[in-house]
Amino acid sequence: MPETPTACLVIIGNEILSGRTQDANLAHIARFLAELGIEMAEARVVPDEEAAIVEAVNQCRAKYRYVFTTGGIGPTHDDITASSIAKAFGVPFGRNAEAERRLRAYYPPDKVTPARLKMADMPEGVELIDNPVSAAPGFVIGNVFVLPGVPKIMQAMLDGLKSRLVGGPPIRSRSIVCFAPEGEIAERLGAIQTAHPDVEIGSYPFMRMGSPGTTIVFRSADTAAIDRATEAFLDAMRAAGVETNEELLA
Repeated sequence: MPETPTACLVIIGNEILSGRTQDANLAHIARFLAELGIEMAEARVVPDEEAAIVEAVNQCRAKYRYVFTTGGIGPTHDDITASSIAKAFGVPFGRNAEAERRLRAYYPPDKVTPARLKMADMPEGVELIDNPVSAAPGFVIGNVFVLPGVPKIMQAMLDGLKSRLVGGPPIRSRSIVCFAPEGEIAERLGAIQTAHPDVEIGSYPFMRMGSPGTTIVFRSADTAAIDRATEAFLDAMRAAGVETNEELLA
């Protein structure tokens, strides 16, 4: 089976790091990519600081097939993502004529302010990402896709990228809830992971009504491999007398 393409998300914004805003984009982007057969391999949160953005973008674009950024492309003084990415790529930064045209077409003339036109300032040579919600486009440069942080707008723009992304078979998952703490199943789970290296197996403890349990998630682009690993795990849990309950196949 061909290797699954990988992606990274760089979440940009002091408001995320301060806790004032809770990121709602990572889970959506990860699910979107999984359906395209692209694995979200890493996510980073960086402040609205040029050096931090440049470093993160350059490191990630060299390591992963695709890099997505969210946040920092609005009209305010602290929206510096676009200029920082221009610096990361070493290209000029300035007004994108097509982006400006879209903004002027969207807003009434008396609402076209310098702050709004700032959203048309981009690295030279980018491809625009359509914004069907509020007109202000994102952009693509190299393997970096630059998106807004507002979830509703980001999601609408992300949907338009499907034809630009080359993935593999969709990444599927199967979840088993075990009514036992991690410590009681860890050894058996480790043996199953060793026996099924083509499946990513994750263990996630929980506490429900005062009782500990563990959700085991099996992930792979190969559904048959998921089934083999899952059945081996269920057999091991039955032999150990551990109660289980299967959740949905995603």
